[in-house]
Amino acid sequence: MPTSPNRASRWTDRLRLNHAADGRQIRPSARLLPALAAVLTLGLLAGCAEAAEPTVDTAASSTADPTPTREAPAPSSSASASTKSSDSDDAGDEGKAGGSATGTASAMLDELDVKGRAPKTGYDGDLFKWRSDTDHNGCDTRNDVLRRDLKDITLKAGTQGCIVLAGTIADPYQGETYDFDRSANTIDIDHVVARSNAWQTGAAKFDEETLGEFGNDPLNLLAVSSSLNRQKGDGDAATWLPPNKSYRCEYVARQIAVKHKYDLWVVKPEKAAMERVLSDCEDEPAFTEDADWPGAGEGDNVTTKEETRPAKQKSSGAGAGSGSSSSGSKKSSTGSTGSGSSNSSTYFENCTAAREAGAAPVHRGDPGYGSHLDRDGDGVACE
Repeated sequence: MPTSPNRASRWTDRLRLNHAADGRQIRPSARLLPALAAVLTLGLLAGCAEAAEPTVDTAASSTADPTPTREAPAPSSSASASTKSSDSDDAGDEGKAGGSATGTASAMLDELDVKGRAPKTGYDGDLFKWRSDTDHNGCDTRNDVLRRDLKDITLKAGTQGCIVLAGTIADPYQGETYDFDRSANTIDIDHVVARSNAWQTGAAKFDEETLGEFGNDPLNLLAVSSSLNRQKGDGDAATWLPPNKSYRCEYVARQIAVKHKYDLWVVKPEKAAMERVLSDCEDEPAFTEDADWPGAGEGDNVTTKEETRPAKQKSSGAGAGSGSSSSGSKKSSTGSTGSGSSNSSTYFENCTAAREAGAAPVHRGDPGYGSHLDRDGDGVACE
């Protein structure tokens, strides 16, 4: 930056006009003046250069490091959600939970384990003690179910309000309402989750008490058409559903509730079938209906009367010269009555044989009755 002549002149004048303390004028030497002028000139030039140089921000300078350390950018919320979604998809359906609304049957299904079916080794339906009086109300479980599920009930006199002779049922599986008559035996009690299915999905490890509780649990029992119950057998949701389509959502929700209560698992096809059913009723609530038994003598519109038994069949003697037994008999005859049976030549090895012969239910005193058929000892076999 060039020095202004006026500015240099002023510095020179100051040097020349300095006075000593006593007031005398001091004259600098001829050699000193040029040197001082040069020093001053250099100082002025340096000041100008400094003023012309731009000011550098120290903080900004620190970020201009030629080899900076870069931090990876934080993933956006959408990217994070995408990653989670991908992880869930990779996990597959097995064991996946939390995808359904709280309190629904679908949410409860998500909580069940998915495993393969265990072998049926050691299974025996009698281990579940079906028809036991587990609630200690004095009545067997079958009649408890009938008193709960039927309307306009007629009870048998002298049975402490237990045995149901007649009533009307709104069959949930069939979707129809019809009359029940004890002598015709048109109603079975279905285990919604079949005992065999339960055995192969965790119940094989139950202790004796839990097996009995499962076999007589009101949550797991429904009065339904005999023919449909036998059609179902021990099938799960993948192999059998009620013909009444309007009941399927509740049926599956009830199966799920039973499996959830007893910590049983589902197999893959079974879960897939349940999900298909519930896809038509996504908000189907988890089954929490009160399924307790009514007390003895309780039910809908109850009346009591004596049971009217059908006339006993009599065996006719052999016709003259015929040597034949009674004609028209549909029952097998073996010449043996078996323990506790009536005095008749008719004998049924089991209830299947009695039903095939059209004789079930078989009452005490009737041809073919035997204690081996009447497990609860109420005088009526093969109900």
